[in-house]
Amino acid sequence: MKPVGLLLFAIVILCAGLRVTNAADPRYPDWPCVQAKVPDLSIAAVWDGPSIEQAQKAWQDDPTIKNLVARLAARRITIEEARKNIEDFLAGAGAAKADKGVLLFSGLFETLNRQRSEVMNGLERLQRSQRELADRIKADAAVQHELQDKSPPDQAKLDELRTRIEWSTRIFDDRRKSVRYACEVPVIIERRLFALGRTIRQQVE
Repeated sequence: MKPVGLLLFAIVILCAGLRVTNAADPRYPDWPCVQAKVPDLSIAAVWDGPSIEQAQKAWQDDPTIKNLVARLAARRITIEEARKNIEDFLAGAGAAKADKGVLLFSGLFETLNRQRSEVMNGLERLQRSQRELADRIKADAAVQHELQDKSPPDQAKLDELRTRIEWSTRIFDDRRKSVRYACEVPVIIERRLFALGRTIRQQVE
């Protein structure tokens, strides 16, 4: 098989893989991950404490909690360190411990849920870009194949197309590999929220 034939075959396989991924849930055709897409987290899935309805806006009015939420939500802060920060904060809250705990969890839920949504939206944008790139590669490969059949071939144009196809294919493959890792981020955020919520719950009981 000619090199261009091998390239076209590889692209067909890559694109087929994209379609298989999308077919997992037709409601979300741009979702590239093996994990099922859950657009929004349920509070009940990560919190069994008091209602946070009244705290959903109020937490932002408390500068200490607002700053602590930003710190705890940052993934560069280890879970162990975040738990210690929560324990220290609530230990110093005195009689207001339960109320402060609800405010803190409310802020974490809103912040981490938003981070998770941003990551998921980014993954879907990347998936759309992958489809567009695959289409461009296929179109360039088809033109290259046509030029190869001409006599005499336009060698300069063939070289240009070959370079572009090779570069685009490398980008496509690099993105595909990065998506596999990025698909874990929403799960990591969910686990972080659950772990921190459990720590808050334990401290206010």
